[in-house]
Amino acid sequence: MSNSTEYTKLLEIGRPPNIKKLFPHSKALIVSGKVIDRAMRIKGNAMTMAANGRNTFVIRGALLAAQRANSAIIIEIARSEGGSNAYCPISLWNMATFVDCICNELNITIPVAIHADHYGIKQESDMAVAKVEVPSIFDAGITSIAVDASHMLDDKNLLANIELNSCIPSWAGLETEVGEIKGEQGLSTVDDASFLIKGLNAHGICADWIALNNGSIHGLEASGQGIQVELTGEIHRALAPYGTSGAQHGTSGNSSERLRAICHETATTKANVATALQMVSWGLEVNDDGNAILDESGNFRKVQGEGVTEEMWQQMVSYADEKGWKGGNYKKLNLPFENKLCGQPRVIRERMSARVEEFVCNMLLNVFSASDSADIAKEEILKAGSHDLGPKVERIEDPADWTREKIIEKAAQLDTDKGPEGDFDD
Repeated sequence: MSNSTEYTKLLEIGRPPNIKKLFPHSKALIVSGKVIDRAMRIKGNAMTMAANGRNTFVIRGALLAAQRANSAIIIEIARSEGGSNAYCPISLWNMATFVDCICNELNITIPVAIHADHYGIKQESDMAVAKVEVPSIFDAGITSIAVDASHMLDDKNLLANIELNSCIPSWAGLETEVGEIKGEQGLSTVDDASFLIKGLNAHGICADWIALNNGSIHGLEASGQGIQVELTGEIHRALAPYGTSGAQHGTSGNSSERLRAICHETATTKANVATALQMVSWGLEVNDDGNAILDESGNFRKVQGEGVTEEMWQQMVSYADEKGWKGGNYKKLNLPFENKLCGQPRVIRERMSARVEEFVCNMLLNVFSASDSADIAKEEILKAGSHDLGPKVERIEDPADWTREKIIEKAAQLDTDKGPEGDFDD
């Protein structure tokens, strides 16, 4: 389809201005996150993967899988992983370039969004840096962003989202977050989620997604509790008048059965997958939940003949041991080992990506119900005649009820438990 008249039209009108400027001759259909969300909503009971591109093998495998499934997809990296203090080789400033290059090389023609996940605002003093940095990542090809000020109190969370919005292009996909993502304590409620979304709406901001603390964690899931589907559905139903979809964080460690329930019983359209893809690319043994399987000594189990070479895996384990890294901290191996992994024989590199491809393709087809969502996304672009699909819902709330003073007053009346400190990475 990449040579068809229709696809040429999609490239002309569907790519946002930053992407057209960066890659003027590209055949990759990089689009706003709004396009991806809209396609999943139209299909119904469907969500796509937001594949966390901690290394290039994950990105290649995820894109190949989406092409096979004819599914729209999101490639993302969190600020903590790929920001100014990165522990991954893929960053907020080079991710679009990697995706564009790989799409052109592999003739990937499905719509892809480039998402800056968990752009964290942990305190008011972070805003000064954010106002400089957020425009810079859009200059570098980001087409969707998650503004995560959930670590602050509810009024400060909302006010930070409002203040930073002027730095985000109106066409871009927008995610917001309430309740720190860190497990079973301090779960989000209808009240605090509604407070955030209504306050944004009053200021003319229509968030495409909201991420909740609904029982998920980031990294390796060990508690067994997992995502609270009923709670998630209840909150999503309350937010339906505002057009808000769900972004599900921390899907690694939740069974396919639970993820299917999220698809069918909530308004989730975006499911973040990070740790599982990293482990799969390396050749570690994972279960159906995407959790790496440990041996009797608590060490990861490498599958013979899959992923990296056995010699390379021993180097990675030795390096981690020297650093004192265990379990989830193996994520820090991505940066020091990327070039070594790229220096392996072609057959090894290809089997790393192929293993990710099989994992992602199965999720898209058999768990997320995302098949053929690529066609829907393309139809929406053609129907709009633009890269900008606009907001799903216009202003409902009265701005006079959501001044700074009234936001602080309303927040003081919320009964919420922020819970303990946690790990904010996927």
